[in-house]
Amino acid sequence: MRDPNVPESLEGWWILHRMFAFERRAWDGLSEKKRRKIGQEATGLFEVLQQSADGDASLAQLVGHKGDLMLTHYARSFDGLAYAQTLVDKLDLCDYLVPLGSYVSVLEVGLYDATGKIHAELAARDLKPNGPEWIAAFDAALKRQAESPYVAPRLYAKVPQRRYVCFYPMDKRRDGGDNWYSLPFAERAKLMVDHGKVGRAYHGQVTQVISGSIGFDDYEWGVDLYADDPLVFKKLVYEMRFDEASARYGEFGPFWSGLQFSPKQLAVFLDGDAVPTLD
Repeated sequence: MRDPNVPESLEGWWILHRMFAFERRAWDGLSEKKRRKIGQEATGLFEVLQQSADGDASLAQLVGHKGDLMLTHYARSFDGLAYAQTLVDKLDLCDYLVPLGSYVSVLEVGLYDATGKIHAELAARDLKPNGPEWIAAFDAALKRQAESPYVAPRLYAKVPQRRYVCFYPMDKRRDGGDNWYSLPFAERAKLMVDHGKVGRAYHGQVTQVISGSIGFDDYEWGVDLYADDPLVFKKLVYEMRFDEASARYGEFGPFWSGLQFSPKQLAVFLDGDAVPTLD
């Protein structure tokens, strides 16, 4: 975007979350043979989607009244999301799944700090803003960010294989004196640095996947948290509420939380005789 007031970002996977209710009573009324056939068809598709080099798929049993099953699709293109959605919709299993909600976004690595540094570097070189040489230098600096060993692996990493997942959308507040977008760039950058320190304090305990949804869905970002202990979600989100970027400028949507499980465990989820696992 090359605007000194707008932080740059790098994008990776396109992401689609889909939440369903499962009509378990109707499912239980089917013959064992039919349940097995429908389950095997769905398992086969989810395994193909999960193993694809051009995407990924994750299943989670949701806890609470807001749904029973969450499917998370990754794809390299927006078209790929549409294709994955269509493949799932054609499954016989969908006769027993009731759509409750969805969320469309694209994996995003925000570059507040890097954006400020790039503009400062180009200013120090006394290049004419938005001139051909300035644009070439800016784009080259952004390309270096995308290729850095810290950023590049994050853009197309597979869904973290951790037992518990929490997903929620969020906005930055735009309300009178508490309008995030009217703050000077330097102030926003500082607030985001402080915000990031909280997340880094939980390094190893939780894996965060941040996705941008401006122009695609009702909120501005989607946040996926993955952990081996669900209590980490409460502690992390609660602590983040106390930093100014969230306390003053954060608006949160609904939360969905649950247990990730392997496609091989789909029959366990469908039959409901045990809790499906990641193995």
